[in-house]
Formats: sequence, C-alpha cells, structure tokens
Amino acid sequence: MANMTFKQIITALGIFLFIAVLFLAPKGKAEEETFWYAIALALLMVLFWLFEVVSIYVTALFPFVLGIPLGLLDASDLTSCYGHKYIYLFMGGFILSLALEKWGAHKQIAEAIIRVVGTSKARILLGFLLSTGLLSMWISNTATALMMLPMALAVLANIEHENKSKFSTFLLLSVAYGASIGGMATLVGSPPNILMAGLLEDRFGITVNFIDWMKVGLPLSLILLTIVFIFFYLLLGKERKEKVHEAHSEKIKWTKNQVRVVFLFSVIILLWSFRSPLTALTGVLYTDEGVAVLGAIALFFLPGSKKGEKLLTWKDTQKLPWGILILFGGGMALAKMLEINGVIEKLTLVFSSYANAPLVVLLSVLVVIAIFGTEIMSNMALVSVFVPLVAEFSLNTDYSIIQLCMPITLAASCAFMLPVGTPPNAIVFSSGQLKISQMAKTGFVLNLIGVIIVVLFSIFFI
Repeated sequence: MANMTFKQIITALGIFLFIAVLFLAPKGKAEEETFWYAIALALLMVLFWLFEVVSIYVTALFPFVLGIPLGLLDASDLTSCYGHKYIYLFMGGFILSLALEKWGAHKQIAEAIIRVVGTSKARILLGFLLSTGLLSMWISNTATALMMLPMALAVLANIEHENKSKFSTFLLLSVAYGASIGGMATLVGSPPNILMAGLLEDRFGITVNFIDWMKVGLPLSLILLTIVFIFFYLLLGKERKEKVHEAHSEKIKWTKNQVRVVFLFSVIILLWSFRSPLTALTGVLYTDEGVAVLGAIALFFLPGSKKGEKLLTWKDTQKLPWGILILFGGGMALAKMLEINGVIEKLTLVFSSYANAPLVVLLSVLVVIAIFGTEIMSNMALVSVFVPLVAEFSLNTDYSIIQLCMPITLAASCAFMLPVGTPPNAIVFSSGQLKISQMAKTGFVLNLIGVIIVVLFSIFFI
C-alpha cells in the first residue's frame, strides 16, 4: 500500500465503490436496480474525471461499454449520444480550424490585429486578448490557445529580461483567458456550448441554433474581454506605457492559400449567421452541422496554389482532436443514463428549497457552483451532469430552462484559477513560464468578477 500512488488509490476506491453499489442495490424491481446502477456508474465517471486517473476521454467511453450490460441504455440511446448531430458540427469546425492552422492564416489575423493596436505593453496585451478571443469564437478554444501560445512565447523571448515583469505573466494569461472567453461567444467556440444545446434538444425539444447563442454569448464575451484588459491594464502599473518594438514580425503578404481558406471560412460563418433569412429567401433547408461538414468537405476539393495541391488532405486530420468528440458523446450518454433511470428527477429535490427564491439568488448559487466547480473538474463533465439537473428543476419553477441553463454553461468557461480549470489554462501553464500561484491569484479575482457579470447579464438579457 505504501508504494501506491494517489491516482492508484483513487482508481481502487472508485472501482470498489462502483462494485459495492452494484451488489448492494435493492434487487427485485428493475426500476430500483437501474436507478442505483446509474448512480454507481455516474459516481465512477465523476470521480475519474475529477482526479483524471485516466484520460478524461477514456472515462467518457464507460457508458459505451457498461450502459447496455447494466440495462441503463439501449443501443439506440448509445448511438444517438455518441453520434449526435452536434458532434458533426464540432468536427466540421475542427477541420476548418486545421486548414487555418496549416496555411498560417490564424497568424496573419492575429498579427494584423496586433499591428493595429500598437506596440506598448498595454496595447500588446489588448492585441493578444482580441486576436485570441476573435479566433476562439470560430475555432475551438483549445486549438486557439495552441495556436497563440507560440506567438506569445516568441514575443517574450525577444523582449523579456526582467524577472519581476508583470507583462510576461499577463501576456500568457491573456492567451488562456482570451481563448476561454472568446469561446463563450458562439455555439462552436467551446465544447460545453454544443453539449448544452444537444442536451436541451434531446431531452426537452428546445433548439438553440447558432444565431440564438450568439445573441447572448457575443456581447457577454466582449464585456468580459474588456474587463480582463482593464484589470491587466491597472495591474501593469508603469509597465503599461513601455514600448515593445519587437512585439510583431514584419508584415508578410497573404498567400493565395490563406486567402482561399479565410474566404471559405467566412462563407461558412455567413451561412451559420443568416440561416433563417437565407432559408426563407431560397426555400433551401439546411442545418448548422450540415454547413460545417460541407465546409470541411470543400477543403478536400478546393485546389491549392501549386499544381495538384488541395487545401487539405486526409493526412492532415491526424491532428484532429478526436478525444473532444468522444467526450461530448460520453457527456450526452451520462446525462441520458441519469435521466432515463430517474436519477435526475430525484436530484432535483436538492434544489426544491430554491424553487421560490429570487432569480438573483438562484442564479448566484448556480453560477458560483459552475465557475468554482469547473476549476476541479472538466467543464464538459460539469455541464453534462448539472444542466439536465437544473433543466428538470426549472420545469417546477417560473423560470425558463434557457434562463437557468445558459448561465451555467457560460460560467463553465470562466474557470481562471487553476491549470485543470479549462484546456487553455493547461496549455498555457505547460509553457513552464507561469507559477500556479500567479494564475490562482489573478484567476480568483476574475472568477469573482465572472460570477457578478454572468449573473447580472443573465438577469437582464436572457
């Protein structure tokens, strides 16, 4: 036992509790058995997600293996979760982002913004926040952070010689926070957004399309980006006025391939944003996920600047983050399992004392749980458990499902304290140039600000 690591202890404990609940579950009535079986599997998944004893993507496959043997889900339930239409929306977005990355279009966009804002340290921070946030609205926040981090490190390598400089800390954090906040703006920006939309459509028949989400997510995202910049600006002190002439490279001409990829991406964004009027005008019905996949397919046909070259080849998809798609399916399966077997219905009783609470109190409780809860567990895991629970609760109150569930989902992208809080946090922390204490101190204040802003925005605009 002395030689066992912490993760091994958690693994053993999780498996022991899982088996114990299976054996101790009341026998005789099928409904009671599956109720406890669902709890057993849910506890195992949450424990493994919480402590990451194995990859969170591996844990997301547990329902696929155990759902049918335990009688929790049937084959059609499983296929509807792991093959959900929103998985294809996300997959199409991922493939489009691969093309932007392959041809360096993201760097052109980011450097253009940085050139416009100026070369003082404060303006460089603004440039990185804006460019990271803008890219993250259309590309996954994980991919955006991966794209922007090398650029931030290049800036620091050229200019940073002071050990006590706050600029280096804030520049790295601007990539992490900009990616998370930008991802809140659109349906494809962050995995929890898509997951919430899928859960509400699957369980309650509520459709949240691209433009519906953007009406709420975009202004909130812009407000938070502004607040983060003001916060960094004030903390920079005298450094804010220092010039950084080496902050960006010399202007490079756009290549034909970059122009073609950005043009295609712009067409996809327009089709997403104006789906309703275009359908009314042309009579052609189409879906957000259909457009995303169409754009992805087009990349394999559109020619590059060289003879025989295509903008994308299938080999390029080796870099596709398939794990996120599996995680989405696992979150959907977990929620479906808890719903079908009556667990969510029972858990809603926990919130019964808040049924008559003022909206500001109820939202404050939910948003605090979401923001600080996602500091220690995957935001996808939190949304997959929490959103169905709160949606069911909202049916017994005067509040709409969207009014309670959307703030939770938006708040799940506001974990700014710890590396495990969001993928962008982890990516930036992996640079080795940030201490946990630096991220935690700055992030704690922004978490509190995030609670206030999300709650107030939700009261007045959702």
